[in-house]
Amino acid sequence: MKLKRKNVGAGILMVVFTVLFFVLTSKFFLVASSQSAEGVDLIEYGKRKWLKSDVLDAKRGTMFDRNGEVIAQDIPSYSVIAILDKKYPNHIKDPEEAAEKLSKVLDSDKEDLKELLSKEGRFQVEIPSGRKVSYRKKEQIEKMKIPGVDFLRESRRYYPNQGFAAHVLGYTGNGEEGVQTGLMGLEKSLDKYLQEKDGKISFVGDAFSRAIPANKESITPPKHGQDIYLTLDEKIQLYLDEAVQEAAKKYKPEKITGIVADPKTGRILAMSNSPSFNPNKKDIKNYTNFAVSYPFEPGSTMKIFTLAAAIEEGKYNGNEVFQSGSYKLPNIGRPIYDHNKRGWGPITYNEGVQNSSNVAFSKLVREKLGYEKYRSYLSKFGLDQKTNIDLPNEKSGSILYNYEIEKVTTAFGQGTTVTPIQQIQAATAIANGGKMMRPYVIDKIMDPETKKTVLSNEPKVAGKPISEETAKQVRDILETVVTDGTGKPYMIDGYSVAGKTGTAQIVGKDGKYISGWGENVFSFLGMAPKDDPKLLVYVAVERPKVEFPEMGSTPVANIFTSVMKSGLQYLNIQPEAKVKNQASKIKKSYGKELPDYTGQSAEKAKSDLEKLGMQVSVIGSGKDITNQEPYEGAYVMKGERVILRTSGDAKMPDVKDWSYMDILRISKLLGLKETITGSGFAVKQSIKPGNPVKEGDFFVVQLEPPKVTESETDSEEEENVEDPGSSEEQSQDEDLPLTD
Repeated sequence: MKLKRKNVGAGILMVVFTVLFFVLTSKFFLVASSQSAEGVDLIEYGKRKWLKSDVLDAKRGTMFDRNGEVIAQDIPSYSVIAILDKKYPNHIKDPEEAAEKLSKVLDSDKEDLKELLSKEGRFQVEIPSGRKVSYRKKEQIEKMKIPGVDFLRESRRYYPNQGFAAHVLGYTGNGEEGVQTGLMGLEKSLDKYLQEKDGKISFVGDAFSRAIPANKESITPPKHGQDIYLTLDEKIQLYLDEAVQEAAKKYKPEKITGIVADPKTGRILAMSNSPSFNPNKKDIKNYTNFAVSYPFEPGSTMKIFTLAAAIEEGKYNGNEVFQSGSYKLPNIGRPIYDHNKRGWGPITYNEGVQNSSNVAFSKLVREKLGYEKYRSYLSKFGLDQKTNIDLPNEKSGSILYNYEIEKVTTAFGQGTTVTPIQQIQAATAIANGGKMMRPYVIDKIMDPETKKTVLSNEPKVAGKPISEETAKQVRDILETVVTDGTGKPYMIDGYSVAGKTGTAQIVGKDGKYISGWGENVFSFLGMAPKDDPKLLVYVAVERPKVEFPEMGSTPVANIFTSVMKSGLQYLNIQPEAKVKNQASKIKKSYGKELPDYTGQSAEKAKSDLEKLGMQVSVIGSGKDITNQEPYEGAYVMKGERVILRTSGDAKMPDVKDWSYMDILRISKLLGLKETITGSGFAVKQSIKPGNPVKEGDFFVVQLEPPKVTESETDSEEEENVEDPGSSEEQSQDEDLPLTD
């Protein structure tokens, strides 16, 4: 019986174990075939448990200047995190103490940090003020040994020169999935080249994420962004940025823009704007790159291209005389006026260029060139279309050319609008022997790993509007604008500068021109050295805050002369021999060639000159002449003033009704530091007549235009132009006189 019970028990156990064996075997085969258990994918579970991975950081493409200097790059950065889960060994133990320490380094509010570090139910938090901190700050925080504080390694975009060419380079920000994306400037337009893609490494590891040697790693290499080499020159750009920001700080204008170009190639060496910003801080108040995106009435810098067109067509005779002051057009009530409404009497066209005479350029277009021919040159110089510079958001100006008044005023830069970059492109033809070069800023794009060039730009001729001989003749005449005309503040010791001033009115919100002291766009477009220009510079300053008697052109001159001189010296362009007065070469005016009176009797010279119809002023207590203005060999016309300096003490004459040029001449003769305000003829002077003067004295003279007669007033009131935007009142160039 006992044996029988044992056999039954053994049989039951055998059945149970047999059933269990079949159940387990079935389960094994079921799991093996389905690769899942209880709805869990065992393959994926294993991968999560044992397959480890890490990100291989890729780097956004670096930007370089033309000499290989880094101007934008990715650098390591760190985001500060705090672990709050108390189950984790290293967590925030004292939120108040941690907040106090972190607030000092991260410049954050202690109470806000304390609240963040005290949150319940969170494993970790990222500290907002601790995003993308520098390695230096990371070290500072690590030295504090705050429990629960850790770091995530990232990268951030860094611009080593801070606000360097900010509107050209732009800036980056977080795009989709936190990927760094260009949001402005070249960072945005070249994002497809600069964009990086992180890589990945996968391996089988133990619980401590250590790789198991027997297993192979799976690596997807990172794809670094491509490197951009620009035409910008770090040194010249810094010269321009510094000069622009200094002028902005001192004069607080609405806008400033400046461009430096190599006229032989079209390469843009520098481009700056104000207001500007620091892309590292993104303190952006102005998103517009004025150099390429802001068309405005250029004023008298437009006269450069009008002059070139007239010379190229054989319609310009610099020695021909015309009557300055005003120019009456048929069927238009109000005449075209010079900024000096009474003019300078009969003068030559060369003198008209030097004095920035609107009448001279109106007559050139209307009587010499013809409107259709002149319009064709506006196209030849590319002033009616975009330059297609490789910068985003380029705009094109508008040629206002419907009514006769618009065609005339376009000749001297009013009504019609253009951008600074359009003027730079057009001026390369003057500086480069007639060949107009397309401006560009991207030199090449290169793969940093293979060193293969992905994209390359070469100098490109955009047109040949004028001949080499015409270009040379224009430069010769523009040099006299600087040595003898409105461009005197732009002279640079040791270098010959050719250029043209511009002072244009600004249309207000009511559609009328704004008036007032300094309420203009003051500009200068110049090149140097004159015979073989290495640099072409354009500067424009809108509505600087200047107090009478300081001129609105002063900040423009400060920027131009500083940048041009520093740039030429940096390029190792040796100073020329003392620049001679070029006016005597081309200013063969109608009239008498002035002899040398030095050493002669002042009384006899005065008598001889008066017989020829000249106005003569003798300054000094001596009998014999020691100096004179104009200089020997200059051509003078009947009615022009000649100033004779004798030995002995000098006393200031009464300069009432003297012209702007007369004031410049007496200032030069006596070595005075003059400031001339207004336009027209002298009405007030700071040094009273009869007072003694010496070299270096300050001399302020106020000019006013002659009073308009009753008949002139009537004719102005009768003016009726169909297009209100084309009236002469809205198109006159108020090219104010400039001073030394």
